[in-house]
Amino acid sequence: MPLIELRNVTKRYKIGEQEILALNGITLDIEQGEYAAIIGPSGSGKSTLMHLLGCLDTPTSGTMHIDGVDVSRASSNRLSEMRNQKIGFVFQSFNLLPKMNVLQNVELPMIYSGISAKERHLRALAAIERVELQNRVKNTPLQLSGGQMQRVAIARALVNRPKIIFADEPTGNLDSKTGATILELFRELSQQGRTVVLVTHDGNIANKAPRRIEIHDGKIVS
Repeated sequence: MPLIELRNVTKRYKIGEQEILALNGITLDIEQGEYAAIIGPSGSGKSTLMHLLGCLDTPTSGTMHIDGVDVSRASSNRLSEMRNQKIGFVFQSFNLLPKMNVLQNVELPMIYSGISAKERHLRALAAIERVELQNRVKNTPLQLSGGQMQRVAIARALVNRPKIIFADEPTGNLDSKTGATILELFRELSQQGRTVVLVTHDGNIANKAPRRIEIHDGKIVS
């Protein structure tokens, strides 16, 4: 069974009197350890698809399984549990807390998982080492470059040992050289068995992933 399985998924939104069909019959499988890029222009439905895959929302119709769990009609508590246990997020804007240092930012997701302080510390240090920032643990985000902040965000996404990492325009605020380093890190993570799903509007970035899923007007076109 694929790690992520969508069957005929639709998503409709109401804006005032108007109904928007954001996703129109999406069927998609993503395997464990796959590195895939979802690409499409603004308004294509890629962000809506990312929200569903990341258990931030549920479909209007169709079925969706993640790691064998049917999340199509899951409660908000169940979705929250899935996000905490199975999923790591990396965003364009890093979403780091400015008053906390690198170590504290990376430890944060584990506080909600009820992991002991000692274990949190060890796991955070291991994740920071994985992204090669062990000499920056005491720095705050404002003392880091954009690329370093994104690596902290990746360490934070890794720390709960998720099966899936979703990255939303993760190189959008970085120069091309730093962006290439971040994309290489995602490739290494997928080779180690993590599933990485990247969302982008940039064809050059999508082409760096072994699999490219193109979406237009709420439908997968290739």
